[in-house]
Amino acid sequence: MAHRCLLYYITGRGEFPGDEPARRRALLAKVAEAARAGVDYIQLREKDLSTRELETLAREVVAAVRENSIATRLLINSCTDVALAAGFDGVHLRSDDIPPDEVRRVAELSALWPPATGHFLVAASCHTAEDVFSAQSEGADFAVFAPVFEKKDAPLFLKKAMPPAGLAALREACRAKVPVLALGGVTMQNAASCLYAGAAGIAAIRLFQENKIEEVVRTLRAI
Repeated sequence: MAHRCLLYYITGRGEFPGDEPARRRALLAKVAEAARAGVDYIQLREKDLSTRELETLAREVVAAVRENSIATRLLINSCTDVALAAGFDGVHLRSDDIPPDEVRRVAELSALWPPATGHFLVAASCHTAEDVFSAQSEGADFAVFAPVFEKKDAPLFLKKAMPPAGLAALREACRAKVPVLALGGVTMQNAASCLYAGAAGIAAIRLFQENKIEEVVRTLRAI
């Protein structure tokens, strides 16, 4: 590929075996592994936690990542207040969240956001090309387009509610001027087709959590 493939690891501690303490330990080990391997972005996406629990985990994630990389950027799912309190680099917005430029304006005016850290990142979840162009116009740094493929083991109701968009829709979305990352059913076998459709990178949970991340990074960046 002409560009360096961006890699975006989305956490899902519920995918790990064991009780809650074991899943948290596994998650922290995985984010440290991702940072060491050169993953560009890690999104903490643990939607079942209370705000207090999420902030505690977020601080632990920051420590695990910063010990292993100065380049990996951390985003949290929707919670701008937790992102600021824990020292994250930005947020990932759901498709029904408030606009990216509004979130960034609030964040950068906050006393918790030191100007020395630079730009507050905002990523946006998108399901159509129109969503991507809207996110671009509203100031998102990049878009995560999903689902491209059918997700393995996804419940039937979810497959019916959000069928895979396919590569043609991804290609249309990638006409936007912001980077578009492909998410949803992406594997080592089909990732190349997403990149050749114009995606700037790959976002995933299981692709990173079920494999050695160093091998994932090496393989995808060699495409």
